[in-house]
Amino acid sequence: MPARQRTAAAPRPKFRAETAEGLTFFHDYAPPTENFRQDAIEGLSATPKTISPKYFYDEIGSQLFDQICETKEYYPTRTEIALLDDISDEIAELAGEETTVVEFGSGSSVKIRRLLESLKDPAHYVALDISKEHLKKSAQKIAHLFPDVSVGAICADFTAEMPLPSTESLKSPNGRRLGFLPGSTIGNFQPKDAEDFLGNAHSLLEPGGAFLIGVDLKKDPDILNDAYNDATGVTAKFNLNLLRRMKRELNADLDPDGFEHLAYYNEKAGRIEMHLKSCGAQDIRIGDRRFSFDDGETIHTENSYKYHVDEFTALAEKAGFKKGRIWTDSNELFSVHFLESHG
Repeated sequence: MPARQRTAAAPRPKFRAETAEGLTFFHDYAPPTENFRQDAIEGLSATPKTISPKYFYDEIGSQLFDQICETKEYYPTRTEIALLDDISDEIAELAGEETTVVEFGSGSSVKIRRLLESLKDPAHYVALDISKEHLKKSAQKIAHLFPDVSVGAICADFTAEMPLPSTESLKSPNGRRLGFLPGSTIGNFQPKDAEDFLGNAHSLLEPGGAFLIGVDLKKDPDILNDAYNDATGVTAKFNLNLLRRMKRELNADLDPDGFEHLAYYNEKAGRIEMHLKSCGAQDIRIGDRRFSFDDGETIHTENSYKYHVDEFTALAEKAGFKKGRIWTDSNELFSVHFLESHG
C-alpha cells in the first residue's frame, strides 16, 4: 500500500516556486486538479472501472495511511522498522559517508529518521511525495531533528521521470545518492511498471548510486487478507476517502455511503486487490459525464503485488541494478534489498 502510478512518458508538470521554513528548497510540481478529473473520467469509462491509487494521497488519505500502519493486522510497517533497526550498521557500511538520501514517498518520517540516524554523516535528504501539505510537514520535522543535514522536498508524482534540481546543496564530493523506498510501495505497480519505475530511479540516482527498498513477501493468504481488512476499519476509510476526495475536489455527484471496501488476495496473480464495491445500482456524475454501476460492480483502486526474493531480484536487474545485500525477518514476512547501480 501506497501507490501513485504514472508512466514515464507522461508530460512533466509545471514547476511552481515555493518556500518552506527550515528547508533548503521546496519545489512544487504537483499535478493540477484537472489531471485528477481527467484520470477519474478515463478510469470510470474503462472496463472494468478503475482509479489510480496515487489519488488516495490527499492530506486526509495520508493521515489515514499513517493510521493503517498502526493497526495490529498491518504487519509490514512494524516488521520493516524492526528489520531496519537490526541491520542499521550493515546499511551504514554499504551506503558510505556523506550520502544524499532520496526518499520516494515521504511518509510519517519514522523510517527515514531511523535511516538517517544510522548513516555516517549524511549530507542531504530529499523527500519526494505527491501529498503537498503532508510532505511539507514531514520534511520540516526531519529538518528540525537533523540540523546538520540539508533537507529539501519536491512535491510531485514521483513515479514520473524527473531530475533532481540542479543545486549546490545536493552536491557531496565524498558521498553518493541513496534511494529509499520503504513499505510495500513497489508492489503497487504492475510488474512492468515497477521495472520502468526502477529504471527511472536508476537514472536519477546516477552512476554509483544505490537503492534501499522494502519488498513485501508472498506468504499465508490469511495474513495478507487480514492486513488489508483491519478490524477497526481504517483501511476501509482510506479506500472510501477516494470517493470523498472526488466530491470535495471534482464536485462529483456520488454517495460514498453507497459503496463498501473490498480487499482480497488474488493468489494466481500474486497480489492483494482493493476495490470499492457498489451497494446497489447507482450513478456517479462528474460534470456532464455519467457513470452507471450495477449492484456489486466495483472500482478497482489498488494492487499490492507480493514477491519471492528471487522474483524481485530479477525485476531489479532488468532495470539496471545488480543484486546486493538482502535481509528478511525471522518469520519471512518482509524483505529489505540494498541494490547497487551497474554503472
